[in-house]
Amino acid sequence: MLIFLPLMEVKKKSRKWKCQIITLQKRTCKAETASVCLKDRVMGVGFSKVLTHTTDDEIPISSTDSAPQLTYKQPRKNLPFPRSLVPPPMPTQCSSQTGPVLGKPYVKIKHTYEMKKELGRGKFGVTYLCVEKATAISYACKSIAKKGPQEVENVRREVMILQHLSGQHNIVEFKGAYEDRENVHLVMELCSGGELFDRIVAKGRHSEREAATVMRQIVKVVDVCHFMGVMHRDLKPENFLFATKDEDAPLKLTDFGSSVFFHTGEVYKDIVGNAYYVAPEVLKRNYGKEIDVWNAGVILYILLSGVPPFWAETEKGVFDNVLGAKLDMDSEPWPSTSDAAKDLIRKMLTYDPKERITAAEALEHPWLKEAGEGSEKHPDSAVLSRMEEFKAMNQMKKLAMKVIAENLSEEETKGPRQMFNNMDTDGSGTITFEELKSGLSRLGSLPSESEIRQLLNAIGNDKNGTINYYEFIAATMDRHRLEKGGSLFKAFHYFDKDDKGYITRDELREAITVHQMGDEAAIDGVFEDVDSDKDGKITYEEFMSMMRNEC
Repeated sequence: MLIFLPLMEVKKKSRKWKCQIITLQKRTCKAETASVCLKDRVMGVGFSKVLTHTTDDEIPISSTDSAPQLTYKQPRKNLPFPRSLVPPPMPTQCSSQTGPVLGKPYVKIKHTYEMKKELGRGKFGVTYLCVEKATAISYACKSIAKKGPQEVENVRREVMILQHLSGQHNIVEFKGAYEDRENVHLVMELCSGGELFDRIVAKGRHSEREAATVMRQIVKVVDVCHFMGVMHRDLKPENFLFATKDEDAPLKLTDFGSSVFFHTGEVYKDIVGNAYYVAPEVLKRNYGKEIDVWNAGVILYILLSGVPPFWAETEKGVFDNVLGAKLDMDSEPWPSTSDAAKDLIRKMLTYDPKERITAAEALEHPWLKEAGEGSEKHPDSAVLSRMEEFKAMNQMKKLAMKVIAENLSEEETKGPRQMFNNMDTDGSGTITFEELKSGLSRLGSLPSESEIRQLLNAIGNDKNGTINYYEFIAATMDRHRLEKGGSLFKAFHYFDKDDKGYITRDELREAITVHQMGDEAAIDGVFEDVDSDKDGKITYEEFMSMMRNEC
């Protein structure tokens, strides 16, 4: 586990801090749970890392009756960035029994991936370097033990969040999830540039231009997460990785173990995060997505000053400073910092979450705007890519996707529903041309007007230029959901009305006609593409092949 310790002797003179850096040498301790203090890369900015070990791999900051207990996780080590991600072959199944987390048969991940050295160990699991045997591509594999019902639910939620967000700019790419009897394994891309924390250590204080470039990426990814219905709840420099070692490499947000799907107005009470970054409303056990903006504001303060805004010798002292809103903007370097930068920090660290600036508003702040949108060149967002894939599907697959969408659980649709509500700005229950255009822009995509109209016509069933809720879910759901046999079976059964185990031309015609989704030519096209043995019937195997491939 990780813990931030202030490694400086502080004297106040004329409200200015004078810091004497203390370098820790390696020492050993007799007690079993004593810290193993490694010779540290001490931050020239006033705090550093200490690696600690206990029997349960977790060391909390010492707690008092008046202060909640927060825990800390070890960041991933620097790793080679992989070549382009490719769809993984399914690891060999080790039994027909279905796992409680993924709802799929247990697998032996070592048949597909060679597990290498341990990279990190945290509250929620152990991260290993792994190599895909078929491609020799290296990935990070986070293995999480299923210790009880709560852990199962937490891992299931983390997997759903990764699937939901994967493919978005500045978010670590999710390769796949695999489950055996003891663990769930989350395979993700590696990043060779290291953590933002490490660059802060190496660089010390950032210039305003450097800090703005970093912060624009951080605030943008927070805005995307919130727009898609996800609250991260543990934003800190260790959870941002640089894709490469290049100076201008993009940042990738990782570690969604504390994240949750949320609905606007929903209140959360559990204590999460890191003491130096925790928002006051978390300590009061009454908070929402605004805590992510507070976390980001703390990161900005550190980037520009080199020290955390709420510092004390003890955990209780840190919490008192957070709750007392004691924000120092007078000592060095703040007198020489631009008014615009200080204004943004104050707005992000506003005590009242209702008055705090949102991520979307922060992106429009003059100080971040000067970082420039012109240099941001991204591929299409994951949401637009999924819509484009849906547009290209045959009519049978589109209808099957809608059937799956209508049968998703409330938990599975929580993030997508929030995203739909955010796009449906007038609350009409449908998304119009302008709403889709604005929503895709928020997610980082700028398709042409003709492309947007094509999407509306391909996704919307009534051809009136709008998209309803289930049409939106069908077109934007992550394709990992198609790996669930239960979802595919329900969709197949929708067509196979007489339960014969295959779909006839008449059954497909009936389904397509009811939904006004095509004519005889469309039916001919489906059978030409899907009926591989040309016997005039679509079996479950042929149906699954269609659903899991581009058709």
